[in-house]
Amino acid sequence: MIPTPSRTSLALCLCLTLLTSCMLGPDFQRPEAKVSAQWLGQAPTAPEAAPTTAHNLAQWWTAFNDPQLTSLVERSIEANLDLRLAQNRIRQARAALGIAGADLGPTVDTAASYRRSRTPSSGTGGESVTGNFYRMGFDAGWEIDLFGGIRRGVEAAGADLDAAEESRSDLLVSLSAEVAANYLNLRSLQQRLAIARENLRAQEHTAELTNQRFKVGFASKLDVVRAEALAATTAGQIPLFEAQIRQTIYSLGLLLGSEPATLLAELTPDAPLPVALATVPPGLPSELLLRRPDIRRAEAQIHAATARIGVAKADLFPKFTIAGALGLQNTTLSSTLNRASTAWSLGPSLNWPLFDMGRSRANLELKKAVQEEELLAYEQTVLNALREVESALIASTKEEEHRQAMIRAVAANHTAVELATSLYTAGQNDFLAVLDAQRSLYASEDALAQSSRTVSSNLVALFKALGGGWPTEKDAPRNGSGS
Repeated sequence: MIPTPSRTSLALCLCLTLLTSCMLGPDFQRPEAKVSAQWLGQAPTAPEAAPTTAHNLAQWWTAFNDPQLTSLVERSIEANLDLRLAQNRIRQARAALGIAGADLGPTVDTAASYRRSRTPSSGTGGESVTGNFYRMGFDAGWEIDLFGGIRRGVEAAGADLDAAEESRSDLLVSLSAEVAANYLNLRSLQQRLAIARENLRAQEHTAELTNQRFKVGFASKLDVVRAEALAATTAGQIPLFEAQIRQTIYSLGLLLGSEPATLLAELTPDAPLPVALATVPPGLPSELLLRRPDIRRAEAQIHAATARIGVAKADLFPKFTIAGALGLQNTTLSSTLNRASTAWSLGPSLNWPLFDMGRSRANLELKKAVQEEELLAYEQTVLNALREVESALIASTKEEEHRQAMIRAVAANHTAVELATSLYTAGQNDFLAVLDAQRSLYASEDALAQSSRTVSSNLVALFKALGGGWPTEKDAPRNGSGS
């Protein structure tokens, strides 16, 4: 037979276990998003390109095979100030989770006090009593989480931590894409500057030849002025390109958390515009829900809002606390240290706000409305993600068609310049045809350079839309359970 005190203690423990297993409020359920079975657009493909795998999607910039681009992205991840701020927010969320978890256990405080007081006599005409009081010992308290309010708070704090980590991952995606976009723009501007200078040399040469023909009577003054005007117009583009190049380098410096001029020596020398050496299979739309960190963050925010409904609901019910104290107390310091001065207390307490003008119920309705808001925000985030992928897919496909057309246009304009110059020299055509051909050649070459940059930039946008740029081995956000 189990002794009576032992059976009583066992029964009490079982009751507490059953009571503390109760958690009010709804359990978090991962939201279901309605997505299509496949994408409408098509990813750009190339016969010689290798498909992008899940592993190198996390480091998609390596598909451009440009060591300088890879270096810039990796250095930005190490030094970017926004990313460091996001990491600090993760530390804050982790500390908040620790604070919330600490409420599940008991608290023990130690204290010592001395008090001297004067008490009037209870009798008429008696003398007052003056005395000392010494106390030292421990105070303990433990709120029994009968309705799961504290555990729901821990669950909410855990979801907040998930959201903070997903915010950092989302920033990684945006940061890598922004660094790459600025780098591609820089190389494109340098290419356009080189094209402008090359066309300027050709136009200045034409203007010089026209001036010589004018001096011997084979050209008019109008031809000379037109040739000089065309060269001057092209020359006016050069300082604009130079300014944009410098500004782009400054932007990259900021992304790397450094002073604007830090990268001037490294990036001022010209380099070719990088071209991706990998195709991008977009996968299924449903995979996007697990890969994009902004969607995962929205899901974590729903989780936190759902758990806080349980916290608010638990506030409608009584709170039970077990409090105890153990210490020494007496009227003299020497007597306080005696064993006879030992004092202790132990007992439960109940706190149940019966009337608070509807504050607790209004707070519960507030938390429910917040959860509904987060659900709507999640749906909006998913729709925006699908739009970004579809837009990037169609842009990549159509821009490649545009680039191929511009390649043909450049070749045709080169031929037109040669023919117009030959006919003009032979006296079979006027000079305006030469100027128009040179103007068209410069415009088509510049448009081709911009289109080449756009093709690469659209690929960067597609990588970003697919959630590339961060390691995907992280588990899905926590799921709470309760009743």
